[in-house]
Amino acid sequence: MSLVRSALTVGGYTTLSRVLGFVRDQLVAFTLGTGFVAEAFFVAQRIPNMFRALFAEGAFNSAFVPLFAKKVEGEGLLAAQKFGHEVFSVLLAWVLVFCIAAIIFMPWLIYLIAPGFSATPERVALTVDLLRLCFPYLLFMSLTALQGGVLNSLNRFTAAAAAPILLNIVMIASNIVAWYYQTGNTPTTGYIFAIGVSLAGVAQFLLLAIACRRAGMAFLPSWPKLTPDVKQVLKLSVPGIISGGIMQINLLIATMIATSIDHAVGYLYYADRLYQLPLGIIIVAIGVVLLPTLSRKLRAGDIQGAMDAKNRALELSLFLTLPSAAALIVIAVPIIHTVFEHGAFHAGDTQSVSRAVMAFAAGLPAYALTKVFQPGFYAREDTKTPMRFAIISVFVNIAASLVLSHYFGHVGIALATTLAAWTNALLLYAKLNQLEHFSFDERSKMRLPLIILSTLLMAGVLWGLYWLLQNQFVSTAHFLTSLWALGLLVGAGILSYFAAAQLTGAFTISDLKAALKR
Repeated sequence: MSLVRSALTVGGYTTLSRVLGFVRDQLVAFTLGTGFVAEAFFVAQRIPNMFRALFAEGAFNSAFVPLFAKKVEGEGLLAAQKFGHEVFSVLLAWVLVFCIAAIIFMPWLIYLIAPGFSATPERVALTVDLLRLCFPYLLFMSLTALQGGVLNSLNRFTAAAAAPILLNIVMIASNIVAWYYQTGNTPTTGYIFAIGVSLAGVAQFLLLAIACRRAGMAFLPSWPKLTPDVKQVLKLSVPGIISGGIMQINLLIATMIATSIDHAVGYLYYADRLYQLPLGIIIVAIGVVLLPTLSRKLRAGDIQGAMDAKNRALELSLFLTLPSAAALIVIAVPIIHTVFEHGAFHAGDTQSVSRAVMAFAAGLPAYALTKVFQPGFYAREDTKTPMRFAIISVFVNIAASLVLSHYFGHVGIALATTLAAWTNALLLYAKLNQLEHFSFDERSKMRLPLIILSTLLMAGVLWGLYWLLQNQFVSTAHFLTSLWALGLLVGAGILSYFAAAQLTGAFTISDLKAALKR
């Protein structure tokens, strides 16, 4: 299966998940808006998600996957299964202990996680309760991430890509439960949503457990043992936890600072959900597929093949994320108005969230570059270099957030996150280039300026059309009117971009067909 075809498989399921996620977030916005209960729930579900990315996805994408792929290639499936079982047992024991400790000490940890809530005791109490209900999600999703790494290493991308769909289905069901019992914008709804988060973790774990069993990789827990292979994973995971989860670390910092700004947690949550759409569909899909691909090529000594894979991944990532970023900047207000401005979510919220979306969107290309550059280190079992750069970007994020939030409020926090993302991406590129592990080939050098030109042409079309349709997005406009106008904007953006790409030669339809055939 080619890199592009595999990425599109992951991206296709992720697209469905993100669409359902939009429905989920629409329902949350309608029910909770950006108020007291919403902020408590957003903080509660953010924390286990962050630790999941740090302990599981970040660590195992950078440490476990290359070692597991090496086992498969060099020693066969039985040796790989034994290795996976050992790591599964250690991960289960560690995360279980961590979750129990966090639940016990949550009344004290909350002042570190959400310092701005300390002035409101009832908000602290609700957030503690919701965090305790959400934390089992971390346990099940950590194991799910390991199972996903195993399946991806075996070129079985479907189940892992489809699993997040279950989260959105369960959360949509939770909204229906809240609607049925008419709990509205109350703490009771927060409890229903938090329980839904943990149930979604169980559902995703079971789905991937079945997929692993069918792949001949069933894992049952046993007494954890620190074998030499497990120690190697742990050794590589420590820097991988930081570098692989850098976006989550930056988002946690943003959340911590946002708790001291009125409604900022809610504004940043909805903005984050919107710009995560292209981030998940394209950037994460490329990163998931590229790491095992590079690991296999380097294992086989195919240096040129690895270089070509990185260049094609970079082209595809920027071809899709640059116009996405431009579109989010130009038509942020129409999107937020149409998707979220209903029920408890008001016109003032639309303006505030839109400004944060614009700031976040400017960092999309940086995340694309990071997802392409990091596997160049991880596939060579070098997790320390990305870790150092990640730490630098975290300090940039903290300093910039403290300064910019003073002048621009929640928008300054989003700008700081984007600045940190670009810092990380540029440092990764500079080091890879210095080590001669990556350089732009002739095709990339020719295509990238054309992609930028096509993006600018599309942005001009979008800006002009939005100017003509702006009355369709005022607070008094009917939902169907706004939806029709937004559909016209999105359709015009897609058509104009692909037409510009075809005319300039940035990325033709024949190129895409050829990539899929490979």
